[in-house]
Amino acid sequence: MRGIARASALILGLVWSLVYAGQSPDLLVKETTDKVLQELTVNREMLEADVNRLYQMVDDIVLPHFDFNRMSKLVLGKHWKKATADQRREFEQEFKSLLVRTYATALFEYTGQEIIYKPFHNKQGADRVVVKTEIVPNDGPNIPLYYSLSKAKDGAWLVYDVSIDGISLVTNYRTTYSRIIESKGIDKLIVSLIEKREAFMER
Repeated sequence: MRGIARASALILGLVWSLVYAGQSPDLLVKETTDKVLQELTVNREMLEADVNRLYQMVDDIVLPHFDFNRMSKLVLGKHWKKATADQRREFEQEFKSLLVRTYATALFEYTGQEIIYKPFHNKQGADRVVVKTEIVPNDGPNIPLYYSLSKAKDGAWLVYDVSIDGISLVTNYRTTYSRIIESKGIDKLIVSLIEKREAFMER
């Protein structure tokens, strides 16, 4: 029975991998967003009471669709090549933690605003695309929210940048972090990220 169960699990995993690899980027963004907002709506009180559950939800639903290695390379820019393997690993880990906290905190600002998914056109053979959405606020103009995705070796689409109202997340962090690295060094940047994470967890 155990052998059958393991075989079944492997088959299901293989089928899921094939389905996931063939999922279009616009559908990936929509399904992931819808799932997160549904979880937030249904379990809001529980998630607000236990931040660790909120982080776990983000880990389970959102993080698998982000390419943090590529994001880290883009954010560090020219400093990535100069960094050691340990520095790269530590930065990627802390940057990932920062984005999880930022994303999780921003979720609580959502109070049922409509999200518009703009028409998506994917050129055949393209390995990089942009999925365009808009958030409809309670007042004021719509807020453009664009997701930049690239295709991984296994065929899955992964997000490597997010642009909110014309401001790129990657470009914004790269500008800020480059100043810190050039004046104090990459180790100081990593230490500052660790200190921010520890201070946040102590709240």
